[in-house]
Amino acid sequence: MATPGPGTRHDERMTNGVTIGQAAAFVGVTVKTVRHYHKLGLVEEAERDGSGYRRYGSADLLRLVRVRTLAAAGVPLAEIGSLLDAGAERFAAALADVERRLTDRIAELAARRDTLHRLAEGDRALLPDRACAVLDRMPGLGFGPDYVAAQREALVLARALVPEGFEGFLTQLENGLDDPGFVDLAKRGWEAESWDPDDPRIEELAIAMADHYLANPALLGDPASLRAWARASAQYRLINHHRADQAPVSARLTALTEARLRAAGVPAPRP
Repeated sequence: MATPGPGTRHDERMTNGVTIGQAAAFVGVTVKTVRHYHKLGLVEEAERDGSGYRRYGSADLLRLVRVRTLAAAGVPLAEIGSLLDAGAERFAAALADVERRLTDRIAELAARRDTLHRLAEGDRALLPDRACAVLDRMPGLGFGPDYVAAQREALVLARALVPEGFEGFLTQLENGLDDPGFVDLAKRGWEAESWDPDDPRIEELAIAMADHYLANPALLGDPASLRAWARASAQYRLINHHRADQAPVSARLTALTEARLRAAGVPAPRP
């Protein structure tokens, strides 16, 4: 076989080269992609033959294959040119960096996929497993679907608006569900929605609730959580008045209960 001379590449392009459309088809990309590679300087633009067509030789196609493969592997186009011209050690290091970035991206996409799966269950996608476990306990304790839905929405809002107080809020709910007296009072409070908003029994129930809280301090939450909620008065107001139009008695009951707690020195948020 004859040794290639200095003009071999040019001659090979002119005599055995292919058009840009053929080069793109052989390599598995589009003509637009090849031209984009030209624009970025990743692949040299071929010279024109006597008929005015650009002819791509085997060396050009090899370069195209390498660029396409790196791009498909996730290497940013802006980095491919220097990567192809780098030594073996730098090439390996660059590929390792790309692999790390791809691994991070895969983890991010997996997390998004899990969120989509959880979205099929409604607002559960917006809550941690611990909060979902609290909600799952409620039906077994006799709470109806409307009450559970209201608690779910309150948890979603609390986590988003007062994140520093969210864990404390969860702990309060967990402690409450472990307390038969609290469970009974909470169910009575929800049943009170059928009462007239001015029914005197609402104030009596608020007193009973406040007294039960005071007798069982764990139901009030830890001091750090209470302070977080006391500072977030505007956010608390939004959460506390959520569904107020649908549950006016519960809103009044909550206000009366908290007023009694504040009078007893508990730093409950002010409405």
